[in-house]
Amino acid sequence: MAVSRFLAGGFATALLLTGGVFLWKGHSQVAEQRALPAPPPKLPAIPVAGPNAPKRGAAPPELPAAKQETREERRFNRYDRDRNERISRVEMMATRSAAFRKLDANGDNLLSFEEWAVATSDRFAGADADKSGDLTRTEFATTAPKRKPKPTCSC
Repeated sequence: MAVSRFLAGGFATALLLTGGVFLWKGHSQVAEQRALPAPPPKLPAIPVAGPNAPKRGAAPPELPAAKQETREERRFNRYDRDRNERISRVEMMATRSAAFRKLDANGDNLLSFEEWAVATSDRFAGADADKSGDLTRTEFATTAPKRKPKPTCSC
């Protein structure tokens, strides 16, 4: 009995495959019998330049050169928010207040800002040579952190 089911299933599969092939071939013949659409109209020819025409157009304008800032100028411009060529105490402390907020993660304000900013206030007062309350570019240059020399290989 199991063998007859197996043979019946194989015969049904072969019959379905044969029907699929005939159906597939029939569709392709119907598609070939349809009339093809007319070809699109020809496009006009592209005009050709005369023998005396220039080969290229005018050269593009030169790009403006960007000013190369030194490391100290970039540092000064980071602090000078109002771009008046002077750094006020508030501008100098703005970066410190952002760092303070990062340190005070839970927001309980147990770390007092005055205690934490003493180093910055002292650095600002030491750099303000003319005691004007603002730092000029030359005064600001004295506040640059001391750069460590790059380690050399002892090979």
